[in-house]
Amino acid sequence: MRDRPMSDREGATRCPGCGARVADSDGPTHPYLGAAPGCWALYGEVLAREYGELRYPEIHRLTVDAYAAQHPGVPSRRSIQSVAVHLVSLHLVLDRGIDPVHATGAIRRLLARRPCLAWLDPPPRLGATTVADLLGAGTAAEHERRVRSWAIDVWAAWAPHHAAVRGWADLACEER
Repeated sequence: MRDRPMSDREGATRCPGCGARVADSDGPTHPYLGAAPGCWALYGEVLAREYGELRYPEIHRLTVDAYAAQHPGVPSRRSIQSVAVHLVSLHLVLDRGIDPVHATGAIRRLLARRPCLAWLDPPPRLGATTVADLLGAGTAAEHERRVRSWAIDVWAAWAPHHAAVRGWADLACEER
C-alpha cells in the first residue's frame, strides 16, 4: 500500500514511502517519488536548511539519495531510474568510500551509458529513520550525523537488492 497515505483522526497521515507520521495536507508532491504531501514539505524544509544556513554541506548528496530511495513510488521509467541511481550513489559513498562529488559524476556516467535498469521491489520497510528525524538537529555536525545515519539505515533496508546495485555501480565506475 505504497501508493496512498493512511490518514488518522489527528490531522496526520503516514507517508506511503518512509512511513513517517506527517501533516495531512493537499500540498504538492514529487511527480514520481512516493511521498505524502506532508513528507515532501518536510524534505523541502531540510533542503532549505542545507542550501541556506548549512551552506550546501557535502552530506547533501546523501540527503537526496536517502530521501529518493526511501520513496520509490511505483514502477515507471523515471522511478526505476531514480531508485537505481540513488541506491548506486548510497553504495558508492557508504560502502566504497567515494567522495559524494565523485558519486554524482559516477551516476551521470551510468545514465550516459543507458544501462538496462530494472524495477527493484521495495522491501516492506525502508528504514526506521526518516526525513522528519533531521529537523531537530541543532548544529551542522549533528545534522551531518543524522543524515549519515539515515542514509546507512535506508541502504541497509535495500539489502535484498545490493548485488544488483553493486553491478550498476561497477558499470558506473568502469573506464571507457
